[in-house]
Amino acid sequence: MPHPIDKLVGSRIRQGRWVRGLTQQQLGEASGCKFQQIQKYETAANRVSASRLWGISRALDMPLNYFFDNEDHAEAAASPALDRESAELLRAMSMLPRAKRQAVLDLAKSMAENEARTLSRNNSPRGSRPSR
Repeated sequence: MPHPIDKLVGSRIRQGRWVRGLTQQQLGEASGCKFQQIQKYETAANRVSASRLWGISRALDMPLNYFFDNEDHAEAAASPALDRESAELLRAMSMLPRAKRQAVLDLAKSMAENEARTLSRNNSPRGSRPSR
């Protein structure tokens, strides 16, 4: 049974790989191991040694603390902090110039606020008049 921290590190490796747009093969080559080993790290089937994690962090251009930050509780370690769709969005956003990134962010915020208002309206009782 994998330790929750091993699951966290594995999910952060996968998340970092998605954000950088790398395959397991590419990350393996960049960090000096086979893609099967990256696959085992990501699923927490194998633990990552300190030296290998250092190589992976360099290949992903992410600090070592990225693999552990803000995850002090075992239950938080059980699920990745970022899903694949979010990672793809981050990767796409990082390729845009600053002004366009801000425009996309403003659009997303506006859409989220509109969605929240719609949900609020749909969940409120009909005819909000006080009962007699």
